[in-house]
Amino acid sequence: MSTPAAGRLRARLSDLLPTRADWAPARRDPRRDLLAGLTVAVVALPLALAFGVSSGMGAQAGLVTAIVAGTLAAVFGGSNLQVSGPTGAMTVVLLPIVHRFGAPGVLMVGLLAGVVLVGLAVARVGRYVQFIPTSVIEGFTAGIAVVIALQQVPAALGVSGVDGEQVWRVAAEAVARFAAAPDPVPVVMAVAVAALMLVGARLRPGLPFSLIGVALATMVTVFAGLDVARIGALPAGLPAPSLGFLDTGAIAALLPSALAVAALAALESLLCASVADGMSVNERHHPDRELFGQGIANLAAPLFGGIPATAAIARTAVNVRSGARSRLAALTHAVVLAVIVLAASGVVGHIPLAALAGVLLATTVRMVEVGSLRAIARATRGDGLVMLLTFVVTVAVDLVTAVAVGVGTAIVLALRAIVRNAQVQRVPLESGDHSEEEYRLLREHIVAYRFDGPLVFAAAHRFLLELSEVADTRVVILRMSRVSTLDATGARVLGEVITDLEHRGIVVLLSGIRPGHDQVLAALGVADHLRRDGLIFPDTPAAIMHARDLLTDAAEGRPRSMTSTVTSTVTSTVTSTESRDDVTAGP
Repeated sequence: MSTPAAGRLRARLSDLLPTRADWAPARRDPRRDLLAGLTVAVVALPLALAFGVSSGMGAQAGLVTAIVAGTLAAVFGGSNLQVSGPTGAMTVVLLPIVHRFGAPGVLMVGLLAGVVLVGLAVARVGRYVQFIPTSVIEGFTAGIAVVIALQQVPAALGVSGVDGEQVWRVAAEAVARFAAAPDPVPVVMAVAVAALMLVGARLRPGLPFSLIGVALATMVTVFAGLDVARIGALPAGLPAPSLGFLDTGAIAALLPSALAVAALAALESLLCASVADGMSVNERHHPDRELFGQGIANLAAPLFGGIPATAAIARTAVNVRSGARSRLAALTHAVVLAVIVLAASGVVGHIPLAALAGVLLATTVRMVEVGSLRAIARATRGDGLVMLLTFVVTVAVDLVTAVAVGVGTAIVLALRAIVRNAQVQRVPLESGDHSEEEYRLLREHIVAYRFDGPLVFAAAHRFLLELSEVADTRVVILRMSRVSTLDATGARVLGEVITDLEHRGIVVLLSGIRPGHDQVLAALGVADHLRRDGLIFPDTPAAIMHARDLLTDAAEGRPRSMTSTVTSTVTSTVTSTESRDDVTAGP
């Protein structure tokens, strides 16, 4: 028998699966999408090879990932324009996993990350990426660029056999070995390819200079007989799918790495989808479907020996600029790469590793937007601090820790700003048509305080300190109409303030409590006695008039029980609108 929960799960999964409508844009101009896909494949080939080598899993793993993950992400993903495959950010995370657990561990991590991504999609987590601050994203991106560049130092210097989890130490050791036995050929080759890409992109941005540079370096190496490290032989086709790497006993040890990979894949893919939307017209991605598509892609890629994948901003940008309008372009890119593997694997094996290092060095230079970094650093000191911390932790520790540190610091700074902006103000009480004697009593014995902003845990104790200084007062009116947010801590501190004032013989009246805030107070039992005694009012004018009646009754010796009748009369004749509140009670 089907339960409501099972029905909701089925509906949720149905919402994540592809539909015929996904391919409607492809029928409008398929030729345009096919050409865009071919262009992206030309750009993606050297990147896929380079990222596979940089990850420690080899060039074949990079190609397999681009083909398998690129195909499945195009079909199941939530964006019409995204291109997925191996990325530089992912290689930064994978290299330490390779050193610690070996190739089977990386494949297990990819499979587990796929499961996590599917779970995140079902849980509808995709929408929350919008809350990551720009300063964190910029610091994260700049840090990734530096880490990728450091990873290329050994290959660019022609040094092999240098291993380690900290890229800056590996780079330093490679430099030391190169200094002991320098070989200028790999250095010249890497610098030449990188320079060709950077200069060529400025002069003729439409040409695939990464592929041109790699092709030229390969021809020079072959015809000149240069002794440099190369990719090596590749199989002419995709490996057969296999679960030979599966080791259920290693899941506990690999789960932290899988969570890190899944977090990075989710972050990079959703950010890339937002970039693609901004570069196109009338395109909006489905964040949860994007996570689902990346999850399916990462579940399948390890079966063929591929590394974890994510959406690639550089390839997606090329796709959009080449005129892509549908998923057909990303799918075409994967098919073209598959054809290359089948038809030209022997040629690909002759590519020098130094040339691929040059491709990635140029890529890192283009990843960093110096103008954007300067703008954020100049915006506020807080933004600059968050960006710098994220950058440093990315380079020194790892990417996921960097995002956690950056977001945590941004939250602390935001709460600090909230506390600074939240105010407790003593506001004047207008005399109206009261006699001078009555106004003197109001002025000397009744005080109104207005709280502006959020009354949450960060600002609540400041509120308590402000009101603990109240003295020589018989009635305090707490105006709550401008409290924007109230949480449990704020409500409890409000209760402490009321109790403290009442212990000192001061009558406390509340006014202008919003319905949602009243629910919080009622749930925690705060101010229940004020509600029973009729000391909570819809607006400040009613509270002021009640306070006046309290003092008048006390001065004339009348019992306080009469005040409830006076209160009901006053409340019925005074408007409860906020505009009247402000006019009568001051700013």
